Amino acid sequence: MAVFYNQATLSYNDTVTNSNIVSGEIVEVLSAAKTAVVDRYTVGDTVTYLVSIVNSGAVPFTGLTVTDDLGAYPFGTGSVTPLTYVDGSVRYYVNGDLVAAPAVTAGPPLTISGITVPANGSAIIAYQARVNGFAPPTEGGQVVNTAVISGGGLTTPLTVTETITAEAAPSLTITKSLSPETVTENGELTYTFIIQNTGSLPVTAADNAAVTDTFDPVLQGLAVTVDGTVWTEPANYTYDEATGVFATVPGQLTVPAATFTQDPETGAFITQPGIVTIRVRGTV
Repeated sequence: MAVFYNQATLSYNDTVTNSNIVSGEIVEVLSAAKTAVVDRYTVGDTVTYLVSIVNSGAVPFTGLTVTDDLGAYPFGTGSVTPLTYVDGSVRYYVNGDLVAAPAVTAGPPLTISGITVPANGSAIIAYQARVNGFAPPTEGGQVVNTAVISGGGLTTPLTVTETITAEAAPSLTITKSLSPETVTENGELTYTFIIQNTGSLPVTAADNAAVTDTFDPVLQGLAVTVDGTVWTEPANYTYDEATGVFATVPGQLTVPAATFTQDPETGAFITQPGIVTIRVRGTV
């Protein structure tokens, strides 16, 4: 509800007199909300946003515009934007029915214009944005995303905000290499496994991480190190020389969390993965 005041002025023969002050109220009949379908993110995720607008009045609103800042925040002397609009992703529903998409400018900021909300009705604008390298990846990091609804006879623009939070979890990948690639019979070779954690949390013993592999050809006389530390069987791993099945004991393998730094010039976050190296040496 908005209150307004008004006063008239009468002038004559170099005399000015003012009227009484009248007041009135404008009842706001348009309301809005913004929601992320999933409120957790990792860099590279696609987030679906819904902007819902409800008109409780007897007259439609036409020509509305939604302006979304895509999470922009100050950095240095300017700003950076942690969300990138996914081209062609806008869907526009009026009273629950899918209708032709309104005009879209990708930005940033993202603008969606030509929106109509019927009398005693509703409109929902759904769209997607990809989380880019300017989004804080650290535990507790957030993207605060604000949209402003304006135009169409609105007395005061409506502002709606949604916050998504960085996923606090490990994120592991593993690569395997062989040296040498050509080996003679009864020769020695080494398998190297590199495990990288790009997540904000470490892998601890409680996570029961384990690596399994079946060596073919079967290796004899196995020697295993993890980051240069000798591992022994059966405390740290098991190996069947008949079948070639190798497995680390669940919980023996831990991987540090990644570290994150923000480039002081560009504002982009740089990820330094936590790394563990396993080397398994044996004779063919």
